[in-house]
Amino acid sequence: MPIKKKVNTKKRTVKKVAKALNKASKSHAKQARMLSALKMKKGGKAKKKKKKGATPTNPSLYARVKAEAKRKFKVYPSAYANGWLVREYKKRGGGYR
Repeated sequence: MPIKKKVNTKKRTVKKVAKALNKASKSHAKQARMLSALKMKKGGKAKKKKKKGATPTNPSLYARVKAEAKRKFKVYPSAYANGWLVREYKKRGGGYR
């Protein structure tokens, strides 16, 4: 039970600080919005947002080109091989979202 109490205290503290910043001035209002938008997980730590990379629009074509890149280059996960992969995928009509 003490852990839950600690988390609630941290959440209350963040809300209190956000409220005070919002009243302070326009420059602090942005910080207040960021604090109030924070999602807290157990232990009182903020959740991290996952970065999403570009996803291929044609996964089957991407898989074929990737397999070809693995056969073509000795070291596949390299900048040179990935550059070739992107160029070849786009040349064959693929795209990214």
